[in-house]
Amino acid sequence: MGGFSADERLRLQQLRVLRRRWLRDQELSEREPVLPRRQLGPVAAFWERFLQPGGLWRQRVFRAYQAGGFFMAQVLIPAWLVHYYVKYHVMRAPYGIVSSNPAIFPGDRILETGEVIPPLKDESAGHH
Repeated sequence: MGGFSADERLRLQQLRVLRRRWLRDQELSEREPVLPRRQLGPVAAFWERFLQPGGLWRQRVFRAYQAGGFFMAQVLIPAWLVHYYVKYHVMRAPYGIVSSNPAIFPGDRILETGEVIPPLKDESAGHH
């Protein structure tokens, strides 16, 4: 006891035929009139002409886009990766880190001149 009765099956088949006929009628034939061409403003008209297939500017923009993509993928990103690796993994002191001279204390000898640093003056007199 399942499925549709004979009348229901006939009705479903008729509906299917009507739907298919309706869909077939939706296609425009060559002879059917189309909507009149709409008037475009100056900006819309420019873009309409600019985006026509095969236009010179469209080709130039596409070529510039491709060249930019090539430059980014083949030159800039690999150069950045190499720079990063060298800067942070190869160099002993990364760029921007300044190694300062060692601290000088009283009594130390300066190697280049042989001068000895004198002791600090006592600042306790006359203050507080």
